[in-house]
Order: sequence, then C-alpha cells, then structure tokens
Amino acid sequence: MTKHRIYTTSLASVYPLYIAKAEKKGRTKAEVDQVICWLTGYSRRALDTHLRKQTDFETFFAKAPAINPSRALIKGVVCGVRVEDIKEPTMREIRYLDKLIDELARGKAMDKILRGNDPGL
Repeated sequence: MTKHRIYTTSLASVYPLYIAKAEKKGRTKAEVDQVICWLTGYSRRALDTHLRKQTDFETFFAKAPAINPSRALIKGVVCGVRVEDIKEPTMREIRYLDKLIDELARGKAMDKILRGNDPGL
C-alpha cells in the first residue's frame, strides 16, 4: 500500500497556510503555534527547528515528544472524514491538527480548542 503524499510533505510547506487561515479570521501565528505545541508536546523552539529543517509530517509526528492524550476528545469532520474514525495513526494525528486549525479559524475559544488543558507553552 502506498503512503498518502501528505506523509512526505514538509510541515513548513503547509504551516504558512495554517497561519493564513487563522489570520484571515483574526487569530494569530502564536495561537497556531500554541495549538501545534499542545497537540505534539514540542516547544516553540523545537517547532521552529522542524520548520527550518523542512521535516515531513510523518517524521514530525513520529518524533513528537509528548502527543497530548486529550487529543482523543477532538471530534468532527475534516476533509469529509470523521477524525475519530480514521484508523491509520499518523493520518489521524495530521487530521487532528487540521481540525484544531479549523476550530481556531472559526473563532472557537482557545480553552475549548485545547480541551480545557493548556500547558502554558
């Protein structure tokens, strides 16, 4: 079975799209970073390093230091698929991130996006 091309896509190539989507709705780059760090356990400095190194999504999630257990509370549809129904673990993590960015862009409160669990990054 061939991997989906998103696995080999660099986070850095999609990151500006996340920021643009959020900023278009009055949110900030810092909030995008906070969401990514909450999900993965990366510090902002480590996130910047991965962006500079053009780390692909598969590696980014595989090396995540502390995937947030509260991510299982993320429910809903992204790209026409329910995130909670995605069986492949890496794809599910990528779609969790997509869903969080969608929630941010829709103006949802940060404490709700972070499922009431803000590590204060």
